[in-house]
Amino acid sequence: MPNCENVLLIKYGEIHLKGLNRPYFQRQLMQVVNTALKGLDAQVVKAQSRLYVNGLREEQLQEAIARLRRVFGVHSICPALAAGVSFAAIEEAAARLMKESLAGGGKTSFKVFARRADKSFPMRSDDINRKLGETLLNRFPGLWVDVHNPQKKLRVEVRERAYVYLDEYPGAGGMPVGCNGRAVVLLSGGIDSPVAGYMIAKRGVSLAAVHFYAYPYTSERARDKVVELAKLLSRYTGEIRLHLVPFTEIQMAIYEKCPKNETTVIMRRLMMRIARYVAEEEMALALVTGESIGQVASQTMQSLAVTNDAVTLPIYRPLIGFDKDEIIGLAKKIGTFETSILPYEDCCTIFVPQHPVTKPRVEKIRESEALVDFTKMIETALAQREIV
Repeated sequence: MPNCENVLLIKYGEIHLKGLNRPYFQRQLMQVVNTALKGLDAQVVKAQSRLYVNGLREEQLQEAIARLRRVFGVHSICPALAAGVSFAAIEEAAARLMKESLAGGGKTSFKVFARRADKSFPMRSDDINRKLGETLLNRFPGLWVDVHNPQKKLRVEVRERAYVYLDEYPGAGGMPVGCNGRAVVLLSGGIDSPVAGYMIAKRGVSLAAVHFYAYPYTSERARDKVVELAKLLSRYTGEIRLHLVPFTEIQMAIYEKCPKNETTVIMRRLMMRIARYVAEEEMALALVTGESIGQVASQTMQSLAVTNDAVTLPIYRPLIGFDKDEIIGLAKKIGTFETSILPYEDCCTIFVPQHPVTKPRVEKIRESEALVDFTKMIETALAQREIV
């Protein structure tokens, strides 16, 4: 069919609300879309509140859709036929789509939804709906109209070209990564922290990550597990710099010289202090954790307040009000759950006191922490870290 080609039409939602700042967010979205489609024959263009992906080969369409569904800022992706701006061209594009859709035979209900964004087009939206519906009914005996609950929704958008499509795949929503600053997520290797990173990135925040390991008490497989989690998370967030920090010396000093029931909360404070240095290097404005109120002893309101006291940088906890089932559901949705439950211990699960303090006081924890000078240990840990 002349002047008719496969196009992916990308719709975005929240960006429409940005007023005079909208062009900035549109540029950010174009950038992350281009990155997501790297390696495919894709040309991304913007026109009239839409992004369009041109040039894809037929065999690349499904791969492109799968990648775009993980891009924050995308509301939905529609594989469309782009036709000329004439009713005859729209008819032919619609007939081609419907023929492919009805290849299996049988009876199917449908409805046409036309939108005339180009007001110079001579037919109104309702006229397109009625006339195109009539054409399709005449061409395909298996079709019948259901205006309330159609099985197939044929959509037509008349813009600089006419875009005709049947399918619409939901995107990830949110805001384009990079439009709202940068943060460092503390990636433990468990279920919660990758989900927390996903949720903060969905609000447009780019990520770096830090992981603490305690070799030989934690294995090389535990390290590989965290690297894999960062890779899975990066499908949504784009590139992540992962800082792997040795924590054995610090953890042993805490265990040997600090009150046993306070070791967990002191360990969390030292992690925050090290993560702050990483954040300064990464030009990040906040730290992110997967903590949820009351999930474990170190996540009571009092323990979280004591952890916050260790740094002046904001600590964001996007899972703070979630229960475990909700977090597991999100982990399964984003594809990190199966890796997170691999049975390789992280440093948070070793040397756990039998009766950890659940209502620590800041003054008392500061006194206990002062029993050890951690300055040199922190410097050594930062110097010996590995960046992936």
